[in-house]
Amino acid sequence: MITLAGISHHTATLKVRERLTVSEEDAPLLLQRARDHFGRGAALLTTCNRLELYLGGEHEAAEVLAFFAQATSTPTETVDRHVRVRHGAEAIRHLYGVASGIDSMVLGETEVLGQVRSAFSRTVKAETDDAVISRLFHTAIRTGRRARTETAISTHALSVSSIAAQQARALFDDLSRATVLVIGAGEAGQLAAQALAAHGVQDILVTNRTFAHAEALANELEGQALPFEDLADALASAQVVVSASASPLPLVDAAMLRGVMERRDGAPLLVVDIGVPRDFDPAVRDLPGVAYRDLDDLQAIADRNAEARRSEVEAVQAIVDVETVRFLDWWEQLQVVPTISALTERSEALRRAELAKTLRRLKVSDEDRAHVEELVDVLTKAVVKQILADPIHVLRERGDRDVYLDAVRTLFRLTPPGAE
Repeated sequence: MITLAGISHHTATLKVRERLTVSEEDAPLLLQRARDHFGRGAALLTTCNRLELYLGGEHEAAEVLAFFAQATSTPTETVDRHVRVRHGAEAIRHLYGVASGIDSMVLGETEVLGQVRSAFSRTVKAETDDAVISRLFHTAIRTGRRARTETAISTHALSVSSIAAQQARALFDDLSRATVLVIGAGEAGQLAAQALAAHGVQDILVTNRTFAHAEALANELEGQALPFEDLADALASAQVVVSASASPLPLVDAAMLRGVMERRDGAPLLVVDIGVPRDFDPAVRDLPGVAYRDLDDLQAIADRNAEARRSEVEAVQAIVDVETVRFLDWWEQLQVVPTISALTERSEALRRAELAKTLRRLKVSDEDRAHVEELVDVLTKAVVKQILADPIHVLRERGDRDVYLDAVRTLFRLTPPGAE
């Protein structure tokens, strides 16, 4: 049915995972080689924390691991130690869990669902999808959506950037009218500003001791760069400040911010200080109108949110289990259909053959023959239908279908599926 070979943060360190990577350019060729080697559909899921190859059909672990090592140019001993092979329901349940965010390093992350979609799109473009792979990824995407709409697995922010956006949204109803000031031109400030922009912020100011760096980041964020000397004015005009300057000393002390707040006519200010060391004197926390959050505050929020997400895992797992059963039911029906078709076709062929022999022996006039043929045809069709009704019902309904499928094929001398 399904075979999965994969490595992730659960099975290997970052150093090992860095050695088992497949570029976007190399992925189509790997998929086509997998299809040709195993003779079935193939899909490749790649993220920063995992590399997983999905194959249609049941394949021996040793063969799959050998292919994995050769395809990724990785020593066999490394692959054998860190790559896990799963089959059938276990592989299905794993992908559904990945799409739902409960297998991620950051529990409940949303990005992985898009990566599952991209994996299937890559498969289609490489022409390595088949009915089973297509069904698997379509239902994985559906499961991921259900997990996020029917549970709260993704509603509590965990990353610094997302928590910053969450805090801003809690203080300001309409972020599209808010001005965000980014102090520092590093990656941390950029990520936080991008998260705020995703929540509707349109006016972004950037300042940095090196103005050229401020300009570069402002261009990326489609914002405006300000000279560092204008920091007080920038603070007075902003509603949200994200600061990550890497300065060894605080850039803003309580006296400076007190003067800024006096110019704001009571308008509140959110300061998200993610600098290490901190860019703002912690004493600003006590100033009226200032909501100050440093990394310790954000970590405490992340811990509470992580606990809230963990409480949702059981609900998500229930969805994963239901969807896994649905896939297995579809698969079993897929296996039953060829046998039912072969049974009905063989019965119909026997009926027609016996009907022809019987009609040849009947001594009736040409005038009555057509009428007799019609009556006997209707009669024999009804008899065959009644005889097959219970066997077909059992094939469709019984859980231990493999036993019944084999029995029917043997009893009625049906050609096994796939045989010439």
